[in-house]
Amino acid sequence: MLNPTKGNMYSFVTHTWNTAKGRCHHNCHYCYMKRWGKQKPVRFDEKELKTDLGEGNFIFVGSSCDMWANAIPEEWILKTIDHIDKYPYNKYLFQSKNPKRMFKERWMFRPTPNYIFGTTIETNRFYPQMGKAPEPFNRALNIAHMSNKYFRTMVTIEPIMDFDLKDLIFLVTMCNPEWVNIGANTNHKVKLCEPEPEKLQELIFELKKITKVKIKKNLNRLRNSVK
Repeated sequence: MLNPTKGNMYSFVTHTWNTAKGRCHHNCHYCYMKRWGKQKPVRFDEKELKTDLGEGNFIFVGSSCDMWANAIPEEWILKTIDHIDKYPYNKYLFQSKNPKRMFKERWMFRPTPNYIFGTTIETNRFYPQMGKAPEPFNRALNIAHMSNKYFRTMVTIEPIMDFDLKDLIFLVTMCNPEWVNIGANTNHKVKLCEPEPEKLQELIFELKKITKVKIKKNLNRLRNSVK
């Protein structure tokens, strides 16, 4: 099913579409999918291959379960990409905390500016709440490889966690993103180590020197009166 976006989704995305469903292998503690309780094991939904993806849409592929996690069978990804190729008049976002696999299997993608490849870099540090996801440096390094192979890239710093400014700027710069999205934690059941308003503002200032910055409304909780 092609789902219109709502809630805390990116403002530039119009729809989400998921072929891989169920419990994500990365098991990030703050994942918004945990709001719905314990999930079933990950599976491939063949019915989704009948979905009309239309045209003129900006579709986030795999928004509810990271389809590039190592546990996802390659066959599932190929079927997903094959279906997408039938609808070339959309833009598609492929976002993963395991961009190493995206880079390894980049042969799946036809060359088109309508594909955007992204990764999450919540911080330059590693916190236990990141679950089994690869560390931020690993993510930055491999999305950088994607960029160097002439794919379009973006970075999301969400949910933002406390960071070391120079190190985080270095990681984002590596990725050569067309834009950076910044958002805050929305899973109130999970407490994260978050930056102070002044530090957050300094990050935004420095990021604007290297790329476009898109700020989610939920970041206002951390920004307070800082503009």
